[in-house]
Order: sequence, then C-alpha cells, then structure tokens
Amino acid sequence: MMDTPDVLIRTAGRWGHITLNRPRALNALSYAMCCAIDDGLAAWRRDAAIIGVLIDGAGERGFCAGGDIRALYHAAIGGEAASSDIFFAREYRLNARIAEFPKPYVALMDGITMGGGVGLSAHGSHRIVTEQTSLAMPEVGIGFIPDVGATHLLGRVPDHLGTHVALTAMRLSAADALAINLADHQIPASRLDDLRRDIFAANTITELDPILHRYAIPPEPSALLAQRDWIKDCYQYDSITEILGHLRTAGPAAAAAAATIAAQSPTAVRLALRALRQARAFGALEPCLQQEYRLAVRCTRAHDFIEGVRAAVVDKDRNPQWQPRSDHEIDDAMIDHYFAPLGAAELRFD
Repeated sequence: MMDTPDVLIRTAGRWGHITLNRPRALNALSYAMCCAIDDGLAAWRRDAAIIGVLIDGAGERGFCAGGDIRALYHAAIGGEAASSDIFFAREYRLNARIAEFPKPYVALMDGITMGGGVGLSAHGSHRIVTEQTSLAMPEVGIGFIPDVGATHLLGRVPDHLGTHVALTAMRLSAADALAINLADHQIPASRLDDLRRDIFAANTITELDPILHRYAIPPEPSALLAQRDWIKDCYQYDSITEILGHLRTAGPAAAAAAATIAAQSPTAVRLALRALRQARAFGALEPCLQQEYRLAVRCTRAHDFIEGVRAAVVDKDRNPQWQPRSDHEIDDAMIDHYFAPLGAAELRFD
C-alpha cells in the first residue's frame, strides 16, 4: 500500500488546490511540505491557465497546528539545530511568497490554526474562518517567539491588541481574527464543501469575491475588542515589568492576563515584545521575517525552547523550569545578542 503524501498538490478546474494531509498530527508542517507548497506556488505563478490557489487542511480538527515542534526539539537535543535553520529559512521564504503571490490565494482556516498554520493562511489575499476556528500564536509558552511573519501581522494591530495576543498566547475566535485583520470572511463550516465547489467552477478571478460574499455570514461580537480599553492602557509600555505592573491593577481580566504572561518563558516574552515593537517600525513583512529568523536560530539553541517543548509536548507535565525565571533576572545584553545580525547566515529572499 502506497504512502499518502503529507501535502496534496493538484489542480481543480483553473485553480491550484493545496491540502495539508497529516490529520493525525493536526497537519503539522514539515520541511518537505514547505518545499512542496513552495514549488507548487512557483509553478502556478507562471501558469496562465491557473487563476488562483485554495489551501485547506485534511481532517475535522484543524487547518494546521503549526510547525512540527517535536522534530525541532529532537534536532535541538541531538545537536542538529542547523537542520532547524534550514526549515525556518524555507518556511519564512514561503510566507513571503504567499504575501506577494500575484493571484488570489484562498485559505480555509477551519478549526485549529496555529503557528506555521497562521503563516500559510493569514498572509493570503482571501482568508476564511468558520465558527470552529481557533487561531493562536502560542510560541512564548514553549520558549520561542511569534514567527512566520506574526510580528508583522500582530505588531501593526491598533491599540496593542496584537501585543496582548502574542504575550498571552491567547486563542482567537473567528470574530477576534476578523476584528484584528487576520481574516476576511466567516463562512459556516457546513458550507465549505459547497464553497470549494463554486470556487473551483469559477473561470475568472472576478467571480471569486461574489462567491465569498454569497456564503459569508456576520461574525459574533469579538471578545478581544470588548477589552480594548484596558489593553490599550496597559500594553503601551516597552518594558515587561511596567506592562505587568499595570495589568495587575487594571481589573480581573487584566490581572488574569498578567498571570498568564508571568507563566510564559520570561526570555521569550521579552524577545516577543521587542520584536513586535520593531516590526511595527519596519512596516514591511520581509524585514520582520529576517528578524524572526535571527531569533528562531538562537531560540532553538537555548534552554527555554528545549525545556518548553519538553514540558508541553514531550513529557506533558506542564511545569517548565525557565532560565532565567523572571523578567527581573534578564540581562539586556542577552536580549541584544538574540537580535544581532547573523552575517553570512542572514535570511535572504533572492
């Protein structure tokens, strides 16, 4: 019996169709999958017969739970972190190509959409969520940083809502994703098969938007937006210590956010805050990806990433022992080191 490919690359009518095909692993993204998707997009970009691309995930649980962090963990503890560098470089270049893809790129973000799954979807031109969507960038909880261009996506969200999302690793509903411009339309999960059928029957790109509007429904109110006032007040500071201090005195919801942030990797939280602030200043995606690549290279060689993945995924004791244990113990020079250029190893997009 032949093995089933981890990603299906084929055409349907005048459309390219990508399906992440590891449902038992929540369609976790591997290096080989990144290569296949990238190659498919390159071919369809040149092919005048193809007018757009649709990407979805196999199974009923989610679109994509992110990169295969077990593989990254085993590479790190085995002294083979350089293999992770290769994965991140290919993945981040793919994120950039999705963002500038010249044809419609329709992402069906049904169910769990985290980490690398956000990178495969939220940079697209047409981003679809459903009532089952649960979107998150949970990296600070495993000693890593929001990557795949998430610092660009979240750093530009007004009123520091994106900073709150990143530092608390909170899960966003469809309404939340729409509210902060990580998605464009909400469509009932029960109608996705019909939506695919109509999209694949379209022969011109002018048919796409009317199809999407025909299926789209109004979202529920966003719980995230309802908390805008205290988030805006508490996250305006560039120091984690100041942010936590204001959160702890701004009411029960803010105090709960402070407790959540304090439980994450202190180093990763500090890195994430600075990366988000700098991403907002950059304005464009590619310099954010270059910055994320520097951080990814160094995080996967550091204690907190190995310990965070061990506690969350390998041993599942949910009791990571972070080093340093608090923001007060972090030396500014150490943070500067994470952000330092990589010289000849810098991520390039040519």
